[in-house]
Amino acid sequence: VTLTHCSFDSSMPLQFGYWDIRGLAQSIRLLLSYCDEEFDDKRYGSDKRASWNDEKFSLGLPLPNLPYLIDGDIKIVQSNAILRYVGRKHKMDGSTEKEKVLVDIFESEVMDLRNAFIRLCYGPADNFEANKKTYLAETLPAKLKKISDQLGSGTWIAGDNITFPDFHLAEMLSQHVIFSPTCLDAFPNLKAYLSRFDQLPAIKAYKASDKCIERPINGASANFK
Repeated sequence: VTLTHCSFDSSMPLQFGYWDIRGLAQSIRLLLSYCDEEFDDKRYGSDKRASWNDEKFSLGLPLPNLPYLIDGDIKIVQSNAILRYVGRKHKMDGSTEKEKVLVDIFESEVMDLRNAFIRLCYGPADNFEANKKTYLAETLPAKLKKISDQLGSGTWIAGDNITFPDFHLAEMLSQHVIFSPTCLDAFPNLKAYLSRFDQLPAIKAYKASDKCIERPINGASANFK
């Protein structure tokens, strides 16, 4: 089982930008830290969009958006595109065709989980408590069961070697445990998976540092922050 973090020679720190929340960015921050990438983590005030709007069209980004990553002359937006780029750069996108297919599937599956959570968190405030009960009783268990069944007794989602979607999955599990501390109790393999991820030396060090955002998870307009 490969647990050591990767390394890559780079003469200039990467430029990473997102709101000052976990949101779509935390999995990328974790992956960059795991890969020992030096990066400037620019955090725009989520309640002060003017700070981002002032720069949005001056960075040379294709389809300007947050998050963004600038690696020399490579400029990327969209969280999955950034995760995939970093994963590919550090050979964390699967080593066999079977692994690469699982990576592709989980990239989308974890985004489905995120989107369901986001619909709840940013949905109508008047219905939040009722929708939360339904989400925790029906929506979330169904989604976690699919992932749990696929993971089985495996170490990581594509096998023995960690790949880039693991960082998004671990982050989404972490966010859900904050939202509902018992939500993984019915899925001991997912609870063990998250613990295993958190104990990776580079991840443990990042989460213990003052660079790591614990809260807020979502933006100022969310029902759950």
